[in-house]
Amino acid sequence: MVKELVLKVTRKGQVTIPKEYRDLLGIREGDFVCMQLREDVIVISKPGIPEPGQPVGEEKYREIIKQLENERRLWL
Repeated sequence: MVKELVLKVTRKGQVTIPKEYRDLLGIREGDFVCMQLREDVIVISKPGIPEPGQPVGEEKYREIIKQLENERRLWL
C-alpha cells in the first residue's frame, strides 16, 4: 500500500491529501489530522481517541462528541 506521491505546495503552504488516502483513513471535511516531523519526513495521521480519563479540554470534547454523532448517523 505504500505509494509515493508528489504533491504541489500552494502559495499559502497548503497541500491536498489525495481522495484515495482520505478514504482509506476516513478523513472527512472538518476533521483534524496530526502532523509530526521525523528527521526529514513529515508524517500525517488521523488522531486517535483519548484514553478513558485522559483530560481533553472543552474544544477537544466537543470535537469528539461531533465525531460520535457523525458516526451514529452512519449507523442508521
